[in-house]
Amino acid sequence: MGGTSNLPPGFHFFPTDEELIVHFLHRKASLLPCQPDIVPTVLLNCYDPWELNDKALQAGNQWYFFSHATQSKVTPSGYWSSICADEMVKSGGCNVGVKKTLVFSIGEPSEGIETNWIMHEYHLLDGRKGSTNRTSTSSSRKFHRNKGHSNTESNNWVICRVFDSTCGSQVSFHDEGMELSCLDEVFLSLDDYDEVSLSSN
Repeated sequence: MGGTSNLPPGFHFFPTDEELIVHFLHRKASLLPCQPDIVPTVLLNCYDPWELNDKALQAGNQWYFFSHATQSKVTPSGYWSSICADEMVKSGGCNVGVKKTLVFSIGEPSEGIETNWIMHEYHLLDGRKGSTNRTSTSSSRKFHRNKGHSNTESNNWVICRVFDSTCGSQVSFHDEGMELSCLDEVFLSLDDYDEVSLSSN
C-alpha cells in the first residue's frame, strides 16, 4: 500500500473525527471489512513522520494509517509526546472515541527539540473511561454494544492523522474544529459561484 489510493478521480479522503472512528477504526477493531480498504497499517516506531510517503495513505498534506495502541512512540530520530488534553469525539450525541494530539520532537525522550509535525491519534472509547455525565456514558456503552464492540478490541488499534502544521489549509479545518466533508466543500464552491454570477449581472 503506497501513498496513493484507489479512490475514483475527483474524490479526496478528508474524513471528520467522527468518520475516522465510526467508519474506520471501529471496523478495524471489530475485524469488519473497511470499504474502501485504503488505510494501511504502519509500525509507528519504525518511521519518522517525514518518511510516511508511500507507507501511509496520503491525502493532501496529511497521512493516515492504523497502528497498535501499545506501539512505542520512539522513532529512529525522535519521539511523539502529548501536547494537550484529550478530546472526546461524539457521534449521534454520545461519546464514541478519544482524540489525542501529539507533537514530534527530534532527539532523546524528554530532551528533544519540538518540530512542526503533529499527530492526531484516535482511540475507541474504553467503557471504563468517558464523560462523567451518566447519560453520555450510557449512550456510549449502547453504541459499542450495538456495534459488537469490546473493550479489549478498543485497546488494540488506533488510527492516526499526521501532518506538518506549517503546510496547507486542510490542517486549519481540523485544528479549529471546522471539519468539512466533500459535499460541504462542493456546496461552498457553488455558493462562491453564485456570488460571482450575481455580481456580474
